[in-house]
Amino acid sequence: MGTLRYGLMSCSLDGYVADAAGDFDWGAPDETVHAFINDQVRDVRTFVVGRHMFDAMRVWDTWTPGESAAADEFAELWKDIDKVVCSDSLAAVDAPRTRLEPRLTTDRLGEIVAETDGVVEVSGPTTAAGALRAGIVDEITLRVVPAVVGAGLRVLPDDMRADLRLAESQTLRDGSVFLRYTPAR
Repeated sequence: MGTLRYGLMSCSLDGYVADAAGDFDWGAPDETVHAFINDQVRDVRTFVVGRHMFDAMRVWDTWTPGESAAADEFAELWKDIDKVVCSDSLAAVDAPRTRLEPRLTTDRLGEIVAETDGVVEVSGPTTAAGALRAGIVDEITLRVVPAVVGAGLRVLPDDMRADLRLAESQTLRDGSVFLRYTPAR
């Protein structure tokens, strides 16, 4: 039986993962923060992502080493992790260790977690929304970036309610803050 984690999402101080234009470059990590992020995903066995997150992360499947040590390391980590792409607009996916799940229900996500020995990380607020609303997420990890973007894609769904406990916080070198929350059950 695995653990279900939502994260590691970089979000603006006002709670957005992408601005109104769909940009998220304002949350790009520097080398030190990228190394920290690498440490946070070492225990991930399966990434569950939507089509947009999958498209954004495809760069890691064909990464050419040499840009930075942290980026090179992340590419290696990414290649060793199973991926589930949730999309009803894709007919197939052609990436290593990746399978398509046309309709992700909370029951199906629960099955994926039960089949996994380790952490299942659901990334992307749209893909994670059902699990967050249903209260089946074991851990929420966020990196809050010191930027205010005003509008865009919210990190948490509007109609989510949860009582959480701060399990970890750490100020990173670039002024962002890493937060890890667990349910207050």
